[in-house]
Amino acid sequence: MKKRKIVYGVLTCVSILFILYALVKNYLIDPGAVGFLSHKTGLKRELNLPVWLNVMYVHVAFACMAMASGLVNFSNRFFEKSRRFHRINGYVYIVSVLLVVLTSGYMAPYATGGKISSMGFNVLNMTWLFISITALIQIKKKRMIRHRNWMIRSYAFCFTNMSIHLITSLFHQGFGFVYITSYTLGIYGSIALLLVIPEIIIRTNRKEKVSG
Repeated sequence: MKKRKIVYGVLTCVSILFILYALVKNYLIDPGAVGFLSHKTGLKRELNLPVWLNVMYVHVAFACMAMASGLVNFSNRFFEKSRRFHRINGYVYIVSVLLVVLTSGYMAPYATGGKISSMGFNVLNMTWLFISITALIQIKKKRMIRHRNWMIRSYAFCFTNMSIHLITSLFHQGFGFVYITSYTLGIYGSIALLLVIPEIIIRTNRKEKVSG
């Protein structure tokens, strides 16, 4: 129990810091996404900047909402205090994920790295949506443990942006790859990480329950 509290505490700190970073960076420091857009060269589709920026603002807002609502619903304290709140907040999470996926779908064709990066984002979007809907179906069938496991898988995708930028920085600044190649590797590397890490967490939890 103590170990779970520590893990949840670390997860809370990381999530809050990332939410604050995303909000400050995208709405205050660089609302025009100048730095990010500077890497988008050779686009085959003309970028309508005002529309793209508005879609990005919605995307960031609901990505932060998904991260926050998902974090709250992993809290046993909130669950025990009000199951009704847990249920409503769960729907907030699902709706947020849907809007993140839809806005990402709009931005995917303009992804840094061209078509191969766009395909990667589409895979990410479809996978996240499928996993999230599966989590919803499981709770509708009263399968609590399966629901929680699928939510762990789903919540991992809230860290897509963080994962992509960490892997991109590793290849670009660490190994000297060109930025576009590094970013593409970041997308596909994130797909692998966001699928593998939750499985490790789920299996670890399962072993602890058995041994406990």
